[in-house]
Amino acid sequence: MPYKQKSARAAGGAVFAVALMALSGCATLDPEALKPAEVMQTVQADKAKLAEGVEPLSGPLTLEEAIARAIKYNADGRLKAMEEAVAYGTFDAGRYDMLPRLVAAAGYRYRNNDLISRSEDSVTGLPSLANPYISSSREATTTDLGFSWSLLDFGQSYFAAKQNADRVLVASERRRKAVHTLVQDVRTAYWRVVAAQTLGDSLRGTIREAETVLADAGQAEKEQLRSPLEPLRYQRQLLENLRLLEVIEHELSTARIELSSLASLPLVQNLRVIEPAAAISTAWLEVPVDQMEEQALSSNPDLRESMYNTRIAQQETRRTLLRLFPGLSFNYALRHSNDRFLINQTWNDASAQISFNLLGLLAMPAQFRLAEAGVALADQKRMTTQMAVLTQLHIARQQYANAARQFERADAIANVDGRILTHVSHQEQAEKQTRLERVAQRTSSILSSLRRYQALSNAQGAASRLQATLGLELTVAGNDRMSLAELTTAVAQSLKTWESGRLPPLPVEKSLPSGG
Repeated sequence: MPYKQKSARAAGGAVFAVALMALSGCATLDPEALKPAEVMQTVQADKAKLAEGVEPLSGPLTLEEAIARAIKYNADGRLKAMEEAVAYGTFDAGRYDMLPRLVAAAGYRYRNNDLISRSEDSVTGLPSLANPYISSSREATTTDLGFSWSLLDFGQSYFAAKQNADRVLVASERRRKAVHTLVQDVRTAYWRVVAAQTLGDSLRGTIREAETVLADAGQAEKEQLRSPLEPLRYQRQLLENLRLLEVIEHELSTARIELSSLASLPLVQNLRVIEPAAAISTAWLEVPVDQMEEQALSSNPDLRESMYNTRIAQQETRRTLLRLFPGLSFNYALRHSNDRFLINQTWNDASAQISFNLLGLLAMPAQFRLAEAGVALADQKRMTTQMAVLTQLHIARQQYANAARQFERADAIANVDGRILTHVSHQEQAEKQTRLERVAQRTSSILSSLRRYQALSNAQGAASRLQATLGLELTVAGNDRMSLAELTTAVAQSLKTWESGRLPPLPVEKSLPSGG
């Protein structure tokens, strides 16, 4: 058997085998549920990945370190950072779409018989007297190196690259907003942990004492040593105090877990914190409101994101207009074939082409109206966001002022209740007060202390909301590359700058870094 026929049969057999495998695969494809071992393997791998590079906590946790750990290790923060990196990668890769296409190709063709052609006389229409001729080899290998460039594709890619550049900036603003939210959550959770740590021992001791006194009151009722109503009123007040104490305990019980999650610390770790100085700065209330409005309108991440979205919509309008122009393309290729019937087996091709989709004109008005509607929608969103930001600024400023006053009042009440508790304890020792009165006063003192910490936490949260509305995120440049100690120091300095109550100079628009 000739070699070419063997090759043909072998090639045909291979094609048949591949087709048979594809058909059998389609016929046997069924849903495949995850196996428990696969689930556990993925969970363990994700857990190890989240804990990778996280420095263990070696001592008590400060507020600055808690914020630094959240910025550096928090999973949500890492997600926003990765989204920003993906957006920049899309922009960087999209810039290469503006380059011309340079395509290298190679191919092989085969047929099982010769390509034989007949011809006819162009005058008489009769078959030519010449014998049929072969014009092509049965098999041949071709190689091409082609260069093509389209003016319309270049324009589309150019405006798409500008849109991707704005999407990078949108991702950056979203990351800023995520940092604002993260810092606010950390500050609120941290003060709840401070309250739980400070009041925990006293809270549990008071609950135990109240339960003991309650048992004594129940025994007194059974012995009927006094009027039946007196022990019942006694027990009623004790139960109310116990209810308040247990509500406080339940409220503070989850604080450590929340803070550990935000700071990417083990949830089972016995977390200890250092209580910062409980001072609320009112310097921001002395800043003129018009200056704060100017700062918010120039730096608020939500408003800046809406402005970038407006630019993206405007670029989409330009891309739509570009479709009205004809397509102009240039092509050049270097080709080679080992077909033995070719006299010139290597040759160059060059061409220029202009094209225009006439039927596309029918859709252009609708596309243009859609693009204009997108711009109008983006403009309306921007104006709505601007009004929302100004409203949010005034509300945040008022909430900050209210929270500062509430903390001052709660602090004064807690101090008074503490002094009352001292006197009641002394009078109980002198047998001038009952244990019930001391338990009730200890409950009031604990409740006042809790309200003081709650007011302090609310004031810290109000300060963070005002800071976020002004767009004054923690200025920590290069935090991805900084060590935890360096980042903690930078956060402490940034918090100190915020407490000073001074507005920074208005930001200057940053340009995208050039690709390597």
